[in-house]
Amino acid sequence: MLDVFYSAFSPACFALLGLWLVVVQIRLREWQGSAVHRRRSYAVALYFALPGIMSLLALVNPHDSAFWRISFAIVALGGAVVLATVRGLPLRGVAAGQPVAAGQPVAAGQPGAAVADAPPRPDQLGLATYIIGILIYVLIAALALTGGLAALRTEAVLLTLLLFLGFNVAWLLLFDDRYPSHGRPPATAL
Repeated sequence: MLDVFYSAFSPACFALLGLWLVVVQIRLREWQGSAVHRRRSYAVALYFALPGIMSLLALVNPHDSAFWRISFAIVALGGAVVLATVRGLPLRGVAAGQPVAAGQPVAAGQPGAAVADAPPRPDQLGLATYIIGILIYVLIAALALTGGLAALRTEAVLLTLLLFLGFNVAWLLLFDDRYPSHGRPPATAL
């Protein structure tokens, strides 16, 4: 029913995924030492890859509604689970005895003491995008199980929303420098 939409949407998703992989490659040296950046960059890849996979599966046999409904439900529920896992919900608590502040050791009980291996608390916008993404995937799975033309159209809108959300998360992550990692190598003239 929405063959034209999915024929255009799938390549757009994979093109954005390819561009994102280029960004990750460019920032690899900086992000490889940061668990937060690795998790977030993988989540961004999921925002582009999973809608692309769903779109491809919708084109395999567009006249078999059972096929696309089951495949959408499986990919969407898998996406929700993986996104929640990548996010690391719930956040790990702070353990006692391993204090640091701004990268320097600080004695326990001192102001500014924190845990060395505890991940930094993500900003509220980052948390909101994970929650919205998970909810959208669950909603897509529920719609896929109900079937029908209205469900197909709603899923197309939700997939577009996921792509838009992924683009915005990618943009914010691209310019995020709050969590120090190995640092960017100095610029050199060619």
